[in-house]
Amino acid sequence: MPHPITRRTLLRVGGATVVVAGVPALSTAALAAAVVPADLVVYGATSAGIVAAVQARRMGRTAVVLEPGTHLGGLTTGGLGMTDSGTQSAIKGIAGEFYRRVHAKYAGTPVTPTSPARFTFEPHVARAVFDDLLAESGVPVYYGTRLSAVTMAGNRITEIVADNGQVFRGPMFVDASYEGDLMHRAGVTWTVGRESNSSYGETINGVQLRNGHQFNFPVDPYVVAGSPASGLLPGISAAPVAPNGTGDGLIQAYNYRMCLTQAANRIPFPRPAGYDATDYELLLRYVQAGWTGPFFTTHGVGNGKTDSNNNGAFSTDFIGANYAYPTASYAARDSLAADHSAYQQGLMWFLANDSRLPASIRSATGSWGLAPDEFTGTGGWPPQLYVREARRMVSAYVMTERNCRGQETVTDPVGLASYTMDSHNCQRVVVGGRVRNEGDVQIGVPAPYSISYRSIVPARGQCANLFVPVCLAASHIAYGSIRMEPVFMILAQSAATAALQAIDSGAAVQDVNYPALRTRLLADGQLLVWPPPVAGEVILDSRAGSGVTRAGTWLSSTSIGGYYGPDYEHDDNTAKGVNRMRFTPTLPSAGTYAVYLRWTAHENRASNVPVDIVHSGGITTRTVDQRSAGGQWVSLGSYPFTAGTAGSLLIRTENTTGYVVADATRFVAA
Repeated sequence: MPHPITRRTLLRVGGATVVVAGVPALSTAALAAAVVPADLVVYGATSAGIVAAVQARRMGRTAVVLEPGTHLGGLTTGGLGMTDSGTQSAIKGIAGEFYRRVHAKYAGTPVTPTSPARFTFEPHVARAVFDDLLAESGVPVYYGTRLSAVTMAGNRITEIVADNGQVFRGPMFVDASYEGDLMHRAGVTWTVGRESNSSYGETINGVQLRNGHQFNFPVDPYVVAGSPASGLLPGISAAPVAPNGTGDGLIQAYNYRMCLTQAANRIPFPRPAGYDATDYELLLRYVQAGWTGPFFTTHGVGNGKTDSNNNGAFSTDFIGANYAYPTASYAARDSLAADHSAYQQGLMWFLANDSRLPASIRSATGSWGLAPDEFTGTGGWPPQLYVREARRMVSAYVMTERNCRGQETVTDPVGLASYTMDSHNCQRVVVGGRVRNEGDVQIGVPAPYSISYRSIVPARGQCANLFVPVCLAASHIAYGSIRMEPVFMILAQSAATAALQAIDSGAAVQDVNYPALRTRLLADGQLLVWPPPVAGEVILDSRAGSGVTRAGTWLSSTSIGGYYGPDYEHDDNTAKGVNRMRFTPTLPSAGTYAVYLRWTAHENRASNVPVDIVHSGGITTRTVDQRSAGGQWVSLGSYPFTAGTAGSLLIRTENTTGYVVADATRFVAA
């Protein structure tokens, strides 16, 4: 008789290892079977893959996770311990639970729905939290299961065949990998690289020669300084720089997120095999030109350890070395990852040891080393390459810069993102005989924004039973904001929920009943819109149709960010006293309501905009200054209202000095 599975069992299946945490219903024989069935088959043991499987189990269905490598948890357990979280209060569902569990691990307390969240952590703590989630849910993880074939019946995946011969079958699949390999094998349309600004009506996509992480001192790029005929130093492109906004096939640089420490037992930075100081000649020249650092970040994550990342013009990002990675074979990717490791280890060794550098730089770098109790299987070096972007799906709805800026909203939200539009440099070029970095963009978003369900499923007519919550449909620059681990977890939970609803209804993923999906997502604690809904709250956007009436002429605009809905309107600074806009909410019950108004601020706005609040006690007029306080809900006070449509808010333009903006109003029951 096969032995029942204990809390954590490891099996060898061909070339794969199966790690099972608490799956009493499965036996070792079942796990080693040539064909493994599950309701949800998840490819990629990233944070997203784990959450998708856990959600499926919590909904009473079976799930398996296939990991082509040997690492569990992706970047969340791979060194990215300082979470790029954006607005932390926008992270809910299992993602929010993960960060509450991290806090509970450190505090030694049980996790509850009201536990505090902790967004900085050591890699091994994140791994322990994922192990707990898998154990409690009973999810088997198959390591070393690289795709050999994906079998299709029409536009549906029927099975995945691993390179060890094992077969995984199910009605629904999730591609939670950073590379989008399953999506590709299933015939889904995807892209790699940067779109032009004109592709989606954006302003910061494509080539971006800017000042972020840039050389602050002039540095000669040629092997023999001043001699173009001598050739370029390593890592510098000879191609001319295209105009800003031009599309190309380049992607932002990768690196490893190191976990460093200054503890006495730290592991000194190793000198990698094949080390060549020429690879860092450009950095040496930069130092000789006057740069003293920093050369990498040292953000603390707990117990004296860091999440260390790229910082500055020449740092841990291996710029230009990853172009082949998204579409490469497994073996080629392994080679590229090894190249990145050798480059970054060589960089750290160079900074700590090269005698041509000032002693202050060498001693400062040498005071750090690898944490000996992290990544013990790889000598303290992170096992997970930071794949910042690879393939991106092209689907019925592509998230763009306009979504990030709040200029366009979606009708089918499945989660929120809120981090800065963040692209690391994509190439190193020569401009005017000096080296420059190109591609860095770091522009904030005004508020959390919703991500469309259509952006995580293939276009209609393509694969009907696949979800893609990591390599989702987004432009290069929008992906730079969305590509954060908490967001991947949020989207993966929503994907798993939709997958099981698709199974129950027999629908293609493109035809899932969105209202039913929304109801279940909200019941499971997901947050879909911002600001979070408040009981008794009514919001009216200027484009709401019903409830909004206008007099005169109002012009649409999106030129100043921070507005609610698809745009805002303004009076063009003309027809004063003629242009008016009234917002009439349908209030669910009588009582006192706090009234808020929203606008976009600029120095050309009017400072004396009259606003009439019509309530059950009469009319109260307030004056607002639209030169400031833009992009937020500004309180106009609390007033008594009857139920229904008797109350209203009127924006007037009489005697105003400057442009008057009408964007949105908000009524919140006390």
